[in-house]
Amino acid sequence: MKIALIGAGSVVWTRRLMMDILSFPELTGATLSLMDIDPVRLETARQTVERLVAQVGAPATVEASLNQRDAVRGAKYVIYAVQVGMHHATLLDFDIPRKYGLRQTIADTLGVGGIFRGLRTIPVMLSLLHDMEEVCPDALFLNYVNPMSILCLAASRASSIRTVGLCHSVQGTAHQLAGYLGVDDKRVGYRVAGINHMAWFLDLTIDGHDAYPALWDAMGNPAVYGRDKVRFEMMRRLGYFVTESSEHMAEYVPYFIKRDALIAEFDIPIDEYVRRSSENLVTFEKTRAEVASGAPIEMKLSHEYAAYIIRAIEANVDWSFNGNVPNSMDRRSAALIPNPPA
Repeated sequence: MKIALIGAGSVVWTRRLMMDILSFPELTGATLSLMDIDPVRLETARQTVERLVAQVGAPATVEASLNQRDAVRGAKYVIYAVQVGMHHATLLDFDIPRKYGLRQTIADTLGVGGIFRGLRTIPVMLSLLHDMEEVCPDALFLNYVNPMSILCLAASRASSIRTVGLCHSVQGTAHQLAGYLGVDDKRVGYRVAGINHMAWFLDLTIDGHDAYPALWDAMGNPAVYGRDKVRFEMMRRLGYFVTESSEHMAEYVPYFIKRDALIAEFDIPIDEYVRRSSENLVTFEKTRAEVASGAPIEMKLSHEYAAYIIRAIEANVDWSFNGNVPNSMDRRSAALIPNPPA
């Protein structure tokens, strides 16, 4: 079984996903195919994954290639984690709108920055999907790249490859809500629906009992409210808690980033993703140095969905998750969510 990771030069992300895969005995014999267009980053990724394989003592095979088509040839699963244009393009996503008075926080989903990102990423993604149609037509495409909804829509309309978009916002928010409610997250249950970065906790339970009354009480605690002001304010107005963070949510609706006083009141971090992108450059160099030092890598299972999905398929076990797919898989299918606005 071959698992390809396109965009492996995002080494922290690669380490997390490969660590998850190697944590499941059913997957330890896989061929792990890494691909990136940056040879320095790719080599760092290769060394990192080979170190993980050695630490686990797994029979996995590690491959690395600068050629996309070769990397996915014969793959059963393809994980997508690229950032087209890297840091320079991110700066443009913010600098150009700012010239015209538009302030943003993350700019990876919608608005001017999100559209910029989508326009430059769709052609690159489709080139991969068209390669997959020829060299691994039955593979499952696991997309982690934003703008998630835009890219998954493009994939569903322009390619025959089976695609699901993955984000950690649902399980990440469930973990946060458990913290706000003061309970272990294993006690929290939920039913979530919507679009990526704006799905809603339609049901929230603790030990099977409605947890929304407790969440409303928690919102009255300034220490809790202050950690998630935008999302709690949206819950106050709409009655449900949203899956994406306050800094994301602030730029999805027209209520918060319109006056300096509101930005200050709701602690909205303007240009937040520029800061994160700059930090990522520093983090890569630190990771590169750690790999070169030969120090052991801490093994820790994450809550990202990809490895769990692959393991569920390979082991033929039931497992549920929140993924991004078309609301109707085709014109004959019933809508998964029957009442979205026109």
